[in-house]
Amino acid sequence: MINLFNTHIDNLSIHRVGNKSRNEAIFISEQPYGLNDEIMPLLKEFFFKPFRSGEENYYQFAHDVDLEYNEMYNLASEIFNNPSNVHEVSKKITKHLFEQSNHPHIKNGEVYVAYLTNVSIDNKTVDAIGVFKSEIKSDFLQFEEKETNLEMILQQGINLQKLDKGCLIFNYKKEEGYKILTVDSNRYDARYWLEHFLSVDAFQDENFMTKKYLKFCQDFAKDVVLPAEDKKEEVLFMNRAVNHFAKNDNFEETNFLNEVIDNPDLISEFKNYKVDKGEKYSIEDLTTFPIANAAVTDARRKMKNVIELDTNIQIKLDFVNPESAEKFVEKGWDEEKQMYYYLVYFNKEQKS
Repeated sequence: MINLFNTHIDNLSIHRVGNKSRNEAIFISEQPYGLNDEIMPLLKEFFFKPFRSGEENYYQFAHDVDLEYNEMYNLASEIFNNPSNVHEVSKKITKHLFEQSNHPHIKNGEVYVAYLTNVSIDNKTVDAIGVFKSEIKSDFLQFEEKETNLEMILQQGINLQKLDKGCLIFNYKKEEGYKILTVDSNRYDARYWLEHFLSVDAFQDENFMTKKYLKFCQDFAKDVVLPAEDKKEEVLFMNRAVNHFAKNDNFEETNFLNEVIDNPDLISEFKNYKVDKGEKYSIEDLTTFPIANAAVTDARRKMKNVIELDTNIQIKLDFVNPESAEKFVEKGWDEEKQMYYYLVYFNKEQKS
């Protein structure tokens, strides 16, 4: 988890990159930008707002041969080793970004390299580097008094409500390639920012493993439990799975299977499904790992606990008290109507 509330921008450099394939130029500022109290809160909101979405998918610098060959990893290390040299290194970062700007869809724009202090991540206070890019220009009106009339002047500028691209590189977990958060609002050139400029892979910590395993369970429920059982059992399987994660600090696959899967035949189906699909979720060899509570909460929030019927009726199951569905909801078949039915037992209707 990160907290940027007390984060301070110690240094800011602003440059501009064009598109190499269109022969657009690069502009390098000779000096860092002079920050003041008026612009500082606006820039902090502009830079940090996209990272407050609540969902934190971390990355790390990577390279097929060795981490030392990753250019951005080396440039980040150069800054962290000597923060006073951040502006000179920002020029190298901008030139590196310019070299990746070859695809005709890539837009020119301003590049901001910021040195950040007092950043909280995983309950630790560290420094960080922010690299941001603004690309899309918005029209806005200025007004000027000319004698007895008010004149409109159409201008273009950056919308401070939307950052186009950005990353936060934390001075944390250096040996693994630093922990990194990144955002990209414009998907037309997704490989350009993540793969070509940053060269990152997903950071495989407990948050990553918890999310991936629960996503795997969700797809198993849809692909295997639903066809073998019914929608009710699919929903209840996922509820048991999430509850198992929620009440344990560490995941152990054997205990999980024994507690979550009622039907013994589905245990072998689960193992076969993992052999076939595990690589897709990066969990093929994963049997034990620490559980990230935030990832469990996020997964529960996104789960559907509704049985939708083709008769325009919905049955909502309570995830807090799943035993109610086990005890008081029955599925059957009506021969006369040639239709399935759900039988729901209750003592009295609850007042809204």
